[in-house]
Amino acid sequence: MNTFGMKDKIGYLFGDFGNDFFFILVSSFLMVFYTDVFGISPAFVGTLFLIARIWDAFADVTWGRFIDSRKTGKNGKFRPWIFRMSFPLVIAGILMFLRIPGMSTGFYEAYAFVTYILWGTFYSTVNIPYGSMASVITNDPVQRTSLSTYRTMGSMAAQLIIGAVGPLIVFVNNKADANRFFMAAILFGILSIACYMACVKMSTERIVVSETQEKHADFGKTFKGLMKNKPLIWILIASLLFMINMMLIGTVNVYLFKDYFGNAKILSFIGIVQSVSAFIAVPIANPLVRTHGKKEIASAGMALAAIVYLLLFFMPNISATVYVILSAVGMFGFAFFNIVVWAFVTDVIDYHEFLTGLREDGTVYSIYSFARKVGQAIAGGLGGAVIGAIGYNAALKVQPQHVLNGIHTLATLIPAAVYIVVFLILVFLYPLNKKRTNQLAADLTEKRKTGNNL
Repeated sequence: MNTFGMKDKIGYLFGDFGNDFFFILVSSFLMVFYTDVFGISPAFVGTLFLIARIWDAFADVTWGRFIDSRKTGKNGKFRPWIFRMSFPLVIAGILMFLRIPGMSTGFYEAYAFVTYILWGTFYSTVNIPYGSMASVITNDPVQRTSLSTYRTMGSMAAQLIIGAVGPLIVFVNNKADANRFFMAAILFGILSIACYMACVKMSTERIVVSETQEKHADFGKTFKGLMKNKPLIWILIASLLFMINMMLIGTVNVYLFKDYFGNAKILSFIGIVQSVSAFIAVPIANPLVRTHGKKEIASAGMALAAIVYLLLFFMPNISATVYVILSAVGMFGFAFFNIVVWAFVTDVIDYHEFLTGLREDGTVYSIYSFARKVGQAIAGGLGGAVIGAIGYNAALKVQPQHVLNGIHTLATLIPAAVYIVVFLILVFLYPLNKKRTNQLAADLTEKRKTGNNL
């Protein structure tokens, strides 16, 4: 079997590249598509997002347990599911952006409900095996950190493309266009499939869980281990809050630039500048982590992001260009958390194995994904609710000043507050600093050698 190398890293990068072509398209533009093209109220959209994300969260855990119960085949344990389920996932994604002319509001509400939940369910069937696969590509902690970094690069590459090209495609004369949205969905759907196939082809599953371990794994023991896993609990809470912030910013930014700054095409500019700032953080992250540790670097990044967004809140009259530049500094800060978060997950999976003697990557990863989906649910519901609560009216060409002020507050003060909370969690509550993480790796290695792990 070939050894771990750059082919695996690039292949794993393609997986999140494919995931995020649709995920970022949906998180950035689906709400404005529903409100401005389907004519659905923001409150209904928020409720839909809330229900769908809760459904997806439980689908993640169910699918994670299902994957852990499957035996490894000749093509691996996870890659076959990515291959099989990527096609229905992309088809469901394209159907989300299909507008059938002349239908009633009730029809569009029902259509949105069915297609969005269907897409989210299929997303679980691809994303859970993809995320779990990192644990069987290599068992080396340093190489797993590399996979985390490359995964983040794939996500940022998709964000760069969607952020730069998306607004240019879907908006015509500063208005959401139904045909353009559908064209964008087809384009990014084709790109997603190509990326998933590259991920399946270029990645190699090297670590095979023994049949003995699979037979002795039971949910009761797993659940007790999860409840005792303090690093997992706190990284779940931190990630949940982080995801809320990311989704809220993605939703509100559309209205911020379309209505507050009066030019939706600036979204392309901010997408490019912010993505570039995150790419700058990538080569810096690994050396800093080796020197200072994941927890320490992520905490510093959160502090920087909180300061920047608080500053933006107190500067309501700046130009769109200045806003973009300052927010790019904030993204540079929180990019460090985003880059190392998958390595955090590897650490908590190791801690779960240390506590229970079970290597249940699919289950633990699905629990982490569960928290992210809950964060998406809260952000989706919160986004729709607050946009409606501040008085946004899609029928108006120009929003009242109090609505514009509310959009600005949602885009700045709320993110600043959440980043402060995440910073406090990482500094004071998440226990695995650099020293304790290294000790965990050593203890787990010794436990495996002595045969106490199985």
